[in-house]
Amino acid sequence: MSAPQSPENEYGESPRRRSAKRGAGNVRRKVLLVFDLRWDDTKAMLKGVARYDQGNWDVLLDVQAASLEASWWLEKTPWDGIITRHLNEPFTKIIRERKIPMVNLDDSPHAEGFAKVRPNNHLIGQMGAEHLMQKGFRAFAFCGVNETWSIERHRGFVDTLRANGRSCHLMTAPYEMVDPRWDAAQQKEIRQWLEDLPRPLALMACNDLRALQVVSVCRAAGYLVPNEVAILGVNNDYLRCAFGHPPLSSVETDKQLAGYRAAQILDRMMIHGEAHAADDVLIDPLGIVTRQSTDVLAIDDEATSTALHYIRQFACQGISVEDVVQRAEIGRHQLERNFRKWVGRSPHAEIRAVQVARAKQLLLDTDMPLKNIADVVGIPHIEYLIVVFKEHVGLTPGAFRKKHRVKEPSADHPTFFRAELEDEV
Repeated sequence: MSAPQSPENEYGESPRRRSAKRGAGNVRRKVLLVFDLRWDDTKAMLKGVARYDQGNWDVLLDVQAASLEASWWLEKTPWDGIITRHLNEPFTKIIRERKIPMVNLDDSPHAEGFAKVRPNNHLIGQMGAEHLMQKGFRAFAFCGVNETWSIERHRGFVDTLRANGRSCHLMTAPYEMVDPRWDAAQQKEIRQWLEDLPRPLALMACNDLRALQVVSVCRAAGYLVPNEVAILGVNNDYLRCAFGHPPLSSVETDKQLAGYRAAQILDRMMIHGEAHAADDVLIDPLGIVTRQSTDVLAIDDEATSTALHYIRQFACQGISVEDVVQRAEIGRHQLERNFRKWVGRSPHAEIRAVQVARAKQLLLDTDMPLKNIADVVGIPHIEYLIVVFKEHVGLTPGAFRKKHRVKEPSADHPTFFRAELEDEV
């Protein structure tokens, strides 16, 4: 009887095969993980690292990033590798001198010689622009900070708007220590900036912290959110989004995949004796988590608004453009023109976008076979769903699920239970 096959994990690699690649014997490499748990995204990144490692490394977790200020952390212990969410010059200097393999997950630009895993910030901006354009807004703004990651998100936002004939108002500021004085000063500047902007306005912030500031300003100034100002953040930090009034919509970044890829790169570096690496890996966002701050249609045309509501409610029941025309009581040619004006794409494209969004959700959150997903989203043939999905996402449904899906572990590797992979509140 042949030996049972070890199941592949969510990223297509067998844990047993991966362990075998690490070499014979029971050598356990010493790895330092520098993750200040006060930061919003560190826990999710660490879960990704742990899902890759599954107990094969000898790990020390620096939960306060103390090693950045105490050089003896690096000098007194023979580390085989480091994954860090935080960097400073003394820290990187010692790592270079001691030739310790390191993967960097912080927000700084890619540093020569250090492997880097970071969000695809341009795509984050693009996704934000597409989401807000679909709401029918004609005026757009971006509220950012003077950091590379924010600038990249702004560029993605602006590039997408310009490709659709839209323009963008910009506010940016130095990103300093978040304290009451900085917050108050920034809210004052944001309020002055918003006073001169047209409304209704669709605004993307560089992250949820910045979006929460804009929500507070709108509430104090009497601007209705989302009717007068729709606000979109980035990171889907549950607590910041929940503290918004109303709760914040946000672009969800794939933090667990970032941690997993960082561990994967470090493992390769340690196995092959690479002290330095040129990897610069971009992690695509998962999608938009829509809450009340963008739950609006800013369309000053009753027929178009009716058609858009109808599509979003019934697209997954297999409706056609003719069904939409009848519901909106408007000629098809005029409906096409109105959609190009208000939504930036055709009614047919909007139907497909709603179906693909639902398919993405089912691929990530369920074990439903592709045939059943095709039925649920209103596309009757698997082959056609694959074609449509790849046109919109750039991946086949199977490749998308393998890349992003968080699965329950196998019986052979019960490292986590599903509940432990969810963010605790």
